[in-house]
Amino acid sequence: MTLIRHGHRGQNVRQLQQQLNRAGAELYVDGHFGDATEAAVRAYQRRVGLVADGIAGPKTLATLSGAGSQHMLNHSMLQAVAQRLDVELAAIYAVNEVESAGQGFLGNGKPVILFERHIMHRQLRTPRSDEDDAAALQVHADELAALHPNLVNPRPGGYAGGTAEHQRLANARLLDDTCALESASWGAFQIMGFHWQRLGYASVQAFVSEMEAGENQQFDAFARFIETDPALLKALRTKRWATFAKFYNGPAYQRNLYDVKLERAYQRHAQEHAA
Repeated sequence: MTLIRHGHRGQNVRQLQQQLNRAGAELYVDGHFGDATEAAVRAYQRRVGLVADGIAGPKTLATLSGAGSQHMLNHSMLQAVAQRLDVELAAIYAVNEVESAGQGFLGNGKPVILFERHIMHRQLRTPRSDEDDAAALQVHADELAALHPNLVNPRPGGYAGGTAEHQRLANARLLDDTCALESASWGAFQIMGFHWQRLGYASVQAFVSEMEAGENQQFDAFARFIETDPALLKALRTKRWATFAKFYNGPAYQRNLYDVKLERAYQRHAQEHAA
């Protein structure tokens, strides 16, 4: 994923500065991404409705090259979620920057997904009503695991990545549509399908339709995920980044420095939004 940000130097920065100038900026083209270039990126992002984070990522570069932004996450959505959750806007910008995969869609227009075969195995053997026979469901799940180990398996793995994940999902849907959709993570924030009921969607199919509609809908699902977890929401409101990272990313958050990245992103955005 291409990210051009403050402090970078080189030909790609020169090209960015030239594109910004064609879009109305008045930058000295020197190949150095300094304060003036960052301000020009933010100004352009605000003008076209993108998240104004001052980072020239794939979406900013795409719109500079003429692509439409109708399916891209926009600043107004982040503002609305900040108000809805009663969270500082800079904090919302920080979690979007650090926790997002950057883009919610692949080059072919399909949402970013990752199919989890071990979740498929779990969902197949989970009773959904009083009439369900747990033992029979377990036998059925194990039978499918024996026949299709890449799609149903007690162990994680089998990942293909990118567009190939959609083929895995399509094959899994032939076994059980609902369980398959519940067993994939969706969009820029990789929200698992099995959360659909907690998040207030009518069905997993309805959840998936929203994830396919645009990045604003994907961010709404992320907001619902935070909103329905009181501890996570409290950590975000109070900007306790280590606690937030632990709840959202799991115990490995320290190894990946999620809390440090969140704190740094927050400080940068707080400074900008205070200006």
